[in-house]
Amino acid sequence: MIVFSSLQIRRGVRVLLDNATATINPGQKVGLVGKNGCGKSTLLSLLKNEISADGGSMTFPGNWQLAWVNQETPALPQPAIDYVIDGDREYRQLEAALQLANERNDGHAIATVHGKLDAIDAWTIRSRAASLLHGLGFSNEQLERPVSDFSGGWRMRLNLAQALICRSDLLLLDEPTNHLDLDAVIWLEKWLKGYTGNADPHLPRSRFSRSYRRQNYPYRTADNV
Repeated sequence: MIVFSSLQIRRGVRVLLDNATATINPGQKVGLVGKNGCGKSTLLSLLKNEISADGGSMTFPGNWQLAWVNQETPALPQPAIDYVIDGDREYRQLEAALQLANERNDGHAIATVHGKLDAIDAWTIRSRAASLLHGLGFSNEQLERPVSDFSGGWRMRLNLAQALICRSDLLLLDEPTNHLDLDAVIWLEKWLKGYTGNADPHLPRSRFSRSYRRQNYPYRTADNV
């Protein structure tokens, strides 16, 4: 559960959030809807522990796994599908641990790591990554192309897929429909409906946000949004 209590956030002399109070329960999908500059992205930055509140408090489960879309994508030679799989940090850590155990010929460690890989359904990760990329408009041929081949907009789709593949308790999406065509927007909406953690999308398009509007928590801001 996430609890905001009498929260205040300022940017310089401007008050973005003032006395904001809300509770987000596990499994809820919350959309932040408001005009530019009212504090939506700032609230997500608070959840990511990138900034501190100027007043009030936020309580947040310390063991929750967060996922969000990176805003920068270097021109990597890495294939697109492998870049997306990097979003599952636990899988990559276990993959490295398995390689080390194999190099040491440590049978006990190998069995232990295999058990952990089974628990996270690791053997299907490549097909799951491909499914995400197909939903976001990538062709089979593009899955193996290097990240550096793609334009900025398509790299943002790769970053989105990277966030979606992470097994997160809280998924933060800041304007997730940027750079998406209509088919990809529809696919993402369906995907989010099936997401079992907490989704906190900042949704700029009214069409995409309609299905979440009933669960939207109206944070009070200085602009009365």
